[in-house]
Amino acid sequence: MIKYLALTPLFPAVCALYYSEDILPFLVTTVVMGGVGIGLERLKRDPELGHREGFLLVSLTWLVVPVLGTLPYLVAGEGTVAYPVNALFESMSGFTTTGSTLLGEISFAEHSHSILLWRQLTQWLGGMGILVLMVALLPQLSVGGAQIMSHESPGPTIQKLRPHIQDTARALWKIYFAFTLAAIGVYYGLHLIGVAPNMGLYNAISHALTTLPTGGFSPEARSIEAFSPAIQWAVIVFMVVAGTNFTLFWYVLQNKPRKLTHNSEFRSYLFAMGIVGALLTVLLFAGVGLSRIPTHIPPLVGDVEHATRQALFQTVAVVTTTGYASMDFNTWHESSQVVLLFAMFLGGSAGSAAGSIKIVRWNLVWNAATSELYTTVHPDTVHPIRNSGGPVDEDTLRSVFVFIFIFIGIFGVSTVLLYFDSLRIGLDLTGLEAISATIATLGNVGPGVGIVGPMNGFLPFSPMSKLYMVFLMWIGRLEILSVLVIFTPSFWER
Repeated sequence: MIKYLALTPLFPAVCALYYSEDILPFLVTTVVMGGVGIGLERLKRDPELGHREGFLLVSLTWLVVPVLGTLPYLVAGEGTVAYPVNALFESMSGFTTTGSTLLGEISFAEHSHSILLWRQLTQWLGGMGILVLMVALLPQLSVGGAQIMSHESPGPTIQKLRPHIQDTARALWKIYFAFTLAAIGVYYGLHLIGVAPNMGLYNAISHALTTLPTGGFSPEARSIEAFSPAIQWAVIVFMVVAGTNFTLFWYVLQNKPRKLTHNSEFRSYLFAMGIVGALLTVLLFAGVGLSRIPTHIPPLVGDVEHATRQALFQTVAVVTTTGYASMDFNTWHESSQVVLLFAMFLGGSAGSAAGSIKIVRWNLVWNAATSELYTTVHPDTVHPIRNSGGPVDEDTLRSVFVFIFIFIGIFGVSTVLLYFDSLRIGLDLTGLEAISATIATLGNVGPGVGIVGPMNGFLPFSPMSKLYMVFLMWIGRLEILSVLVIFTPSFWER
């Protein structure tokens, strides 16, 4: 897989040639990745992929690829990512589509077009899944491919769309690719008709590459705030698409639109964003949600369209874990920031590129709770727990509750660790900032509040904290258990 991924740096290499920039960082990366891939391939050819090897393959791929992805940053030697720990943080944040950044200055004066494009490309590659892509391309992964995809894909289950898992992987990537092209077309089309002056072809490609994977990296220092309202509305639409289970779009293409409209997870997903967005709209429109009014943008108070757009944009960006920002929500009142923090725990749909806990799990928790209350009142009745019309077995329910328990546990411990490490180095980190930094990385959300807000970054943290957050992004992208299982003694027992 690494051997084939060695071709991906050639895409920003073409960009470097177009802008007359240094092509060496990408040639070095291609040569090194190709050499590592070929070298590993020649160690031992063993086509068998057992249950334990599947876990190890997924975990190591998502660790080794981001490590190799640091090479363009290190060879280019530009800005804050010229240092190994920072480069690893940025690369892991890219491939896991987290969107947390520690680029001190995001500008073409500090970083080349091609390096920033590589940063965008890492998110696109990680969005639908590196291993899903490899299953689609490599016949030797067709055996065991379903297991690999289930370990990598966000959500409790992955639905088989075709008889062969390789065809399922190809179908998902085709849909993902088609929506990416659509985003490029819409963004650049708005530029051509004159309603998005800053959205040239480079920006259109760059932002499409990070919208569909719910990544959030932007070559603009002010993220989506740098663009017109028309672009912001368009990005909202594509973020909603990116946070939706991609298998539902496949059913739509098969003339089964009811699979989308009747899906309980999809309805809950829209409902959650609608409730949070409406609450923030009211707060911002009334002026309650602002702690100070930004001077560089039109006022929100009393402007229905502006307040609605800002509230809805940030809601969708947070729930889908895209991580874009249409304004600095550090200027919002703490009550509004707490609403956003709550939304960070929701997540998008299973089978999408979104991170965090996922709507489907909260759906199952809610259904389990209501079922328990019903059977408490009516103990002689059988009240099965259902999801999208079908009954849910006990194994699925148990895995959901275990995942949420472990997620919350790791979140709590990590918040404390980051807070105490900030005290060690004299970093003035508040409790709310420590909470947001943890959920931003563990949930693959991207920005937090305060010093890790959307217009700031994670640069002030110590190298130890940065490496720990690299670990959080890694396990968060793979749904925690797929990684933690390889650290158990039983995994290595014969």
